[in-house]
Amino acid sequence: MSGINVETWIDLLLDACLDCVKLLPFLLAAYVIMEYLEHKTSTKTRAVVRKAGKLGPLAGGLAGIFPQCGFSAAASNLYAGGIITMGTLLAVFLSTSDEMLPIFISEAVDIRVVLVILGMKAAMGMLTGFLVDFVFRFRPSPIRYKEIHTRCESEHCGCDRGIFRSALVHTGKIFVFILLFTVILNVLIGEERLAGFMSGRPLLGPALAGVVGLIPNCASSVVITQLYLSRLISFGTMMSGLLVGAGAGLLVLFQTNRKWKENLLVLTILYVTGTVWGILLDVIL
Repeated sequence: MSGINVETWIDLLLDACLDCVKLLPFLLAAYVIMEYLEHKTSTKTRAVVRKAGKLGPLAGGLAGIFPQCGFSAAASNLYAGGIITMGTLLAVFLSTSDEMLPIFISEAVDIRVVLVILGMKAAMGMLTGFLVDFVFRFRPSPIRYKEIHTRCESEHCGCDRGIFRSALVHTGKIFVFILLFTVILNVLIGEERLAGFMSGRPLLGPALAGVVGLIPNCASSVVITQLYLSRLISFGTMMSGLLVGAGAGLLVLFQTNRKWKENLLVLTILYVTGTVWGILLDVIL
């Protein structure tokens, strides 16, 4: 990159900015819709998950696919309070899509593709959740219950700002992430270099994506989704990162649940299962 002159750098920066600005109206529209749905359904969704009992992973997997502010953080609080099982928690974590959905919408990705991805994440979350509850015999423990106020996810905090204002905040934050990613990819790294590193590595790709997914904020899902849309990573690699990515859920879990061994077990199962699912998808597809 040292051989690039100043004019070329400026052109690359302007192109990156222009590409991102074109997404703004679509990104804002997506977030307005998502904020409306979140305000209308979040309380009912959490109540359904709390009352699901042995069918917790089923409810958690379905609830996790809907765009809701900090739902993975809410699930962590419910688990710390002994209201839901570890399997239910993992079902939520694995099915949660964080920023994938608004980015896909803003990029006009075929709705059938989006629905397939959401369905696969939900199914994988449910299957993993039921398996975890069966193997480890984890059940809700009402005795452990204590009043824990559900935290608004720190990266997405804006639940009390109103629908449009909250949508503006979300749009601004994600726009900055996308712009930074685009500049780094196009100007500092280069698509060809990154593609050469990530492609042709059927095992390493999903494993690395899983590590990125562990980053406890929306940046991880933004980066992974953008890499996939740029055709720099495979479908399975993208799915690994998005399955492991649970927003601020893990961060809240370690803050609220004092049983560190359980927390580490959740983290390990989340990473291993997300990575394995991604590898299997790369082999099958």
